[in-house]
Amino acid sequence: MSTQLSLSSQLKPLPHLSKADWQAGVWALRQCGQTARHDGFRFRNEARTLRNETRVRTKWDAYHNDCRLADRVTEVGRWQEILGRCLRQVEAEQRDLAAEKEICEQELENIATCFLVEAECQAIIDRRVAPDLVDAEREQELKDEIAALEAHKAMLTERCHAAFEQNNRLEEAACSLRQATRDQDDTLEIDHDNLARDRSCAAITFKPDPTEIVNNIVPYESWLDHCRCTKLRGDNELASSAKLREAMQAARARARNDLTAHKDATEFAMRKCVYETQRAKNELEWQKLNLKEAMARLHKEIEDLTNALRDKTECLMLAETRLENRKYRPGLEQARDEPMVGLCDEVLQLRRTMQELQDRLDHAKATYNGMEDLLVATDKDLSGKIVALTAAIHCLDTHKRFAMGDAVPFRTETSRNVALTKVENEVARH
Repeated sequence: MSTQLSLSSQLKPLPHLSKADWQAGVWALRQCGQTARHDGFRFRNEARTLRNETRVRTKWDAYHNDCRLADRVTEVGRWQEILGRCLRQVEAEQRDLAAEKEICEQELENIATCFLVEAECQAIIDRRVAPDLVDAEREQELKDEIAALEAHKAMLTERCHAAFEQNNRLEEAACSLRQATRDQDDTLEIDHDNLARDRSCAAITFKPDPTEIVNNIVPYESWLDHCRCTKLRGDNELASSAKLREAMQAARARARNDLTAHKDATEFAMRKCVYETQRAKNELEWQKLNLKEAMARLHKEIEDLTNALRDKTECLMLAETRLENRKYRPGLEQARDEPMVGLCDEVLQLRRTMQELQDRLDHAKATYNGMEDLLVATDKDLSGKIVALTAAIHCLDTHKRFAMGDAVPFRTETSRNVALTKVENEVARH
C-alpha cells in the first residue's frame, strides 16, 4: 500500500499547451525551415556564381597572359632581327674599314719610298763642289716636297689612327649588339617555353615566392630605351665609319694630286737648274755685281729684323713679369680681370710676333748665306759648272722615280680607265 503511494507521488502530470501555443510552435518551426532553405539556396547560387566568375576570370587571365607572351615574343623577335641586321652591317663595315686602313698603310709605305728618293736626290745635290753649292729654287722645291710628304704622312697616319680607334668603337658596338642578341635569344627561349606550357603540363610546380621582384629588374621603358640606344649607337658608328672611309679616300686622292703637283714643280725646277747652269758661264760677272748689292740690302734687313726682335723680347719680358707679379694677389683678388686678359693677349701676340720675326730672320739669313756662297762661287773656276750640270741631270733622272702607289703606269688606256673608275670586278679579266 505504501509502495503504491510513493509511485503515485513521483508521477507528475505533463503541462497542457493551449492550441494557440501549439500553432505558434508549428509556425516557428515552419519559418525556421523556410529560412534554412532560403539560406541554402542563396549559398548555392553564390557559390555557383563565384565558381563561374573565377573560372571565367582565370580563363581570361590565362588568355591575356598568353597574348602578352606572344606579343612579347614578337616584339623581342623584331628587335632581335633589327639588332642582328645592324650587327651584320657593323661587321661588314669593320671589314671595309680594315681594308681602307690597309690601303692607307700601303700609301704610307709609298711615301716612305718617296722619302728615299728625296734623300737620294739630296745626296746627289750634296755632291756638288764649289762654286756650285747654291740652287735655291730647286732646293726649295725639294724642301716643299719633303714638307708635303711630311704633311701627308702625318695626315694619313692620323687617318690610320682614327681608323684604328673607329674600328675599336665598331667592335664595342658589335659586342653590345652581340650581347643584346644573345640575351634576346635566351629571352625568346624562355618565353617560347612559357608560351608552350599549359595547366596540363607535368613540369609545373608551386614556387617559394614567384612574385618576388629580383634586384636587377628594369622597367619596360628602360629595356626599350636600351634597345633603341644600342641600335642608335650602331647606326651612329656606321655613319661615322663611312664618313671616315670617305675622308680617307679623299685624303689619299688629295695626297696623290698634291704630290704629283709638287713632283712636276720640282722637276721643272730641276730642268730650269740645268738650263741656268749652262747659262751661268756667261753671267758670272753680272751676278757678282748684283749679288753684292742684294747682300748689302739683305744684311740691312737682317739687322732691322734683329733690332725688332730684340725690342719685342724686352716687351715680352715686361708683360710676363707683370703677369707673374699678379699671381701673388691674395684671396678673391685673384680674379681673371681685364688687365690679366689683356696681358695674356699681349704675351700671346708678342710670342706670335717674335716667332714670325724669327722665322723671317732665319729665312733672311738662309738667303743671305746662299747669296754669299754664290758670290764666292763666282770667283772660282768655271770647271765646277760641269760637275754641277752632271749632278743636276742625275738628280732629275733620279727624281723621275718619285711616284705614289696609285700612280703606276698602265699598259693600255683601257687599263687606266678601268683602274680609275674602279670597275675591275665588273670587267672580265683576260
